[in-house]
Amino acid sequence: MTIDTINKSPADYGFRMPAEWEPHERTWMMWPCRTIVWPDLAATRRDYVKVAQAIREFEPLTMVVSPEDESIARNMLGSDIELLVAPIDDSWARDAGPNFLVNDQGQLAGSAWTFNAWGETYPTFENDNAIGEKILASAGAAAFVSDLIAEGGGVLVDGEGTVITSETCFLNPNRNPGWTKGEVEKELLRTLGASKVIWLPGNADEDETNGHIDGLAQYIRPGVVLAEITYDIEHPWYDIMQENIKALSGQTDAKGRPIDIVYIEDANGCEMIGDKFCTSYLNSLIVNGGVIMPKYGVPADERARAVYQGLFPDRKIVQLSINNIAIGGGGIHCITQQQPKVIPV
Repeated sequence: MTIDTINKSPADYGFRMPAEWEPHERTWMMWPCRTIVWPDLAATRRDYVKVAQAIREFEPLTMVVSPEDESIARNMLGSDIELLVAPIDDSWARDAGPNFLVNDQGQLAGSAWTFNAWGETYPTFENDNAIGEKILASAGAAAFVSDLIAEGGGVLVDGEGTVITSETCFLNPNRNPGWTKGEVEKELLRTLGASKVIWLPGNADEDETNGHIDGLAQYIRPGVVLAEITYDIEHPWYDIMQENIKALSGQTDAKGRPIDIVYIEDANGCEMIGDKFCTSYLNSLIVNGGVIMPKYGVPADERARAVYQGLFPDRKIVQLSINNIAIGGGGIHCITQQQPKVIPV
């Protein structure tokens, strides 16, 4: 079947974005290169290697690398990790990379949204705006290109028609000026092969991504969402977390199931390095047979690990110290993007 990505939508071919817990073909990452983000670029690269090698224990991994960094990336990563050499500006594969789609006919595709570096927060993002289509081409996947300015960290999907996102992000004038909420919602549904969007307020105080949803919640399985919470009323985001939980409470998904909310603390009280430091445990990646999650050297590490082990009793939980990634404002989920396994029905 020839896929017409110009005149047709993903849904015309039965494409959908699978949930993160569904089987993966591989994971994609992008090698750190923007020096204004990473005060110690060498240390950040070492943390990226830790994450990449941990993921590789469970599934294949491809690292996108700028031509000038190919040699050092190969030396640090080893031969077990594949490289895609292409110009890039930054290293957040979740946001600049594509949203992979599959259908029941065993075809692979992807939606490549328009990327403007989180509302033009960082200059020079043309290479990252193009990388989604390059990744899809490398994977042999058809590319559905969209004018929607959006990032993968701004959506959660259950693979069964439900999308969860935040108002402070994609409705921000720095993303889609002139678009109505309804127009943004329609394009999210079209490009992800979904049928319902659940909007949470988001986090206006988080000015790196304007409140990406993967810093607030994580889909665990159909009908179950892990939400970030704090029991410390002095926490600067206490009210924000409560508002998002309130907005999620009582919601139903695309199939009419009530959303069950499970709670996890952040690493409040850990040593913060810089004003962008990411303290979110739910900024983790579900992989084949495992979960790769952060640790921060505080007692909450073990509580967070217990939450994930309880939710995923059959998966191995791997915790990594990622301070030199968290300093850039994101976590393990932010620097990865899963490519689902195509399983014909």
